[in-house]
Amino acid sequence: MTVFDRVKKLADEQKISITELEERLGFGKNSLYSWKKKVPNAAGLQKIADYFNVSTDYLLGRSEVKRFDDVDFDDDDLFLIQRARKKMSDEEKKRFMQVMKLTFVKAFEEDDDDEEDF
Repeated sequence: MTVFDRVKKLADEQKISITELEERLGFGKNSLYSWKKKVPNAAGLQKIADYFNVSTDYLLGRSEVKRFDDVDFDDDDLFLIQRARKKMSDEEKKRFMQVMKLTFVKAFEEDDDDEEDF
């Protein structure tokens, strides 16, 4: 997933268009679309991250964690899991989550409302 794909996903979640996002943040017309093929500059990336309250690492695809406050930094296991996920294919990530959800049903009960059934 490219930086643009992640920005588009976040914009869709907020029900705003890329054009509207560009206007709100003072980007030139179609400048965000150029992120499909090139890496954005740090200032632009930070503007988007601040607007959506996500980390720049999430936008760059370095982390699946959108916000730092979503992570318990005292839990070493989360870091190990995150490191392992970076090495997994999309299919392996999907299987990993299926195993986790099946193994720890009660822990995932509240979060299953938005998820597809396996």
